[in-house]
Amino acid sequence: MVGCYHTDISVVSASLFRRKLVLWFDMKFLTFTFLLPLMAQLPEPNSTGVGMGHLHLKTSDVAANRKFWVDTLGASVGKLGQLEVYTFPGVIVIVQKGEAKGGTEGSSINHLGFAVKNLDTYIEKCKSGGFAMPRVDMATRQVFVMSPDNVKVELSENTKMQAPIAHHHIHWYTESVEDTKAWYVKMFGAIPGVRGKFEKADIPGADLSFSKSDTKVEPTKGRFMDHIGFEVKGLEAFAKKMESAGVKFDVPYRKVPSLGIAIAFFTDPWGTYVELTEGLGTALTVAQ
Repeated sequence: MVGCYHTDISVVSASLFRRKLVLWFDMKFLTFTFLLPLMAQLPEPNSTGVGMGHLHLKTSDVAANRKFWVDTLGASVGKLGQLEVYTFPGVIVIVQKGEAKGGTEGSSINHLGFAVKNLDTYIEKCKSGGFAMPRVDMATRQVFVMSPDNVKVELSENTKMQAPIAHHHIHWYTESVEDTKAWYVKMFGAIPGVRGKFEKADIPGADLSFSKSDTKVEPTKGRFMDHIGFEVKGLEAFAKKMESAGVKFDVPYRKVPSLGIAIAFFTDPWGTYVELTEGLGTALTVAQ
């Protein structure tokens, strides 16, 4: 009887162990599956070590921006420390509560660009959300929509893409198109080219587009579209290389242990505030 009792206990214990093991693997699989999209948001860098990173917005109304970026444009939601962030294929949008003034128009970054698989769907979403669309061009399948803080976003249709929406371009307005383009080609290893009538330079995850501005543009820092961010592999050495080329950093290279990333800030010669990061994609998954 004692032997039988021990046998029964062993069978039950083994059964419980197997159930726990299966549950553990299920939880690990679910965790990995949940985190994978965030890890895949940022593209592999180019040969210089640079790829698209993030767009950093400041606002007094985080909820209204969530409605725009998540409910209307379809971003996924993640966390970076205490900040809620919105992820799209190719870019991370960080919306931080804070004081700011001025939309994108009139600044060195005139607008942000996303590609969409079905433009009609997004036009209806923008209408339903109550967001202004100052330009709708059905002939070219493009629309401009304004965020709650007048950050101008261009949506262009690409029916061949797989995802419903993905990051496409950042559009500079500058007094010197060729100089701006050449600077990003030299500093970031961007590939020069043209997009329609626009001069451009490509990095993984972003088309950097440039248009001539006949009036003086304002710096981005302090506006709702405060700065743009590039993810850099080997950031410390990259920053030193930029310094040796004459770039002065507003915030020199430093590590942020609480987030598990490294950062550096500079302002380009045309007033665009730029953050360089290393480890941003990994930091998002850890924050989950």
